[in-house]
Amino acid sequence: MQHFSKILITLFFLLVSGTAMAVIPPPSVAANGYLLVEMETGQVLAEQNASKKLEPASLTKIMTAHVVFMELEAKRISLSDMVLISEKAWRTQGSKMFIEVNKEVSVEDLLKGLIIQSGNDAAIALAEHVAGSEEAFATLMNQEAKKLGMKDSHFTNSSGLPDENHYTTARDIALVTMASIRDFPEYYKRDFTFNEIKQDNRNTLLWQDATIDGVKTGHTEAAGYCLVSSALRDGRRLVSVIMGAQSTSARATESRKLLNYGFRFYVTKKLLSANKPLQKVKVWKGATETIDVGIAKDLVQTIPHDSTDKIKASLTVDASLVAPISKGTRLGSVKVTLDDKTLATLPLVALSDVESGSIFVVIKDSVLLMLQ
Repeated sequence: MQHFSKILITLFFLLVSGTAMAVIPPPSVAANGYLLVEMETGQVLAEQNASKKLEPASLTKIMTAHVVFMELEAKRISLSDMVLISEKAWRTQGSKMFIEVNKEVSVEDLLKGLIIQSGNDAAIALAEHVAGSEEAFATLMNQEAKKLGMKDSHFTNSSGLPDENHYTTARDIALVTMASIRDFPEYYKRDFTFNEIKQDNRNTLLWQDATIDGVKTGHTEAAGYCLVSSALRDGRRLVSVIMGAQSTSARATESRKLLNYGFRFYVTKKLLSANKPLQKVKVWKGATETIDVGIAKDLVQTIPHDSTDKIKASLTVDASLVAPISKGTRLGSVKVTLDDKTLATLPLVALSDVESGSIFVVIKDSVLLMLQ
């Protein structure tokens, strides 16, 4: 009889040596909701009210741009398309890129006006070009939000103008921001000239810190002052979301505070390598008596700086592994912990094939297995 219960291999090993340092708590942030996330790993480094539904104001335009980028990628529209500006787009209130009714403007210029100057007129013009109407475009926004895992968002327009059914969260905005940076990075610029009017990006951090390269500001009386910022330093990208700050200067200060905290006190490292043996385990009825086990994908984690000497891994392996076994077969799991807190649990897989052994080996091991 074969036994397939789990056995815990008493293998606890130091992944990387270093000097331990106490985890530094995040700074106090004056906002209704905020979140700081590491782009590569998706790990949240600081948050408060990150899942609270809030008015996003012009942070909405991150999703608007994302949907337009998807349409460009699918070649359903092109940057050179000329868009006839409707009266609705022209008359819209709030921030503008100053397009004129019944004039044609390229998709490329509208995108720049949307992203850099936060033009509500550009948002509506793009929505109408992509979907025929702003209402239909909002349906596309909500469909994409669902695909991205934005569980607490609902959009009713492309601009972010106030609506009681138009809301999102800091966590959800971070999701679409990271998706846009990852898939469509090419449209983030600092200034834009249209209709002989030069318009600067409203994210003042772009001029205060050369490592910051985006992303979007927002403000209405109800939403307060909002800012999504992204910074790239030494190959690491962090994204901060501030919602409901008290002023333009406050949203910039709080964003910079979060970004500096994340870069100073956290580091992103590869803790385990794919296809590298972690342990040899017993195989029954096989051409070889043991098999190397490991993980199929690198484990990269964002961890507190200088805490790597506290990171340990433990393997749980299926008991009574019986040949034949194919490379890649799941044989258990590996759990990686920091100070007894689980960082990750991954499948433990066979790193090679093991064929069936000789008739003698099969008979001998069958008897031994029955005696277990």
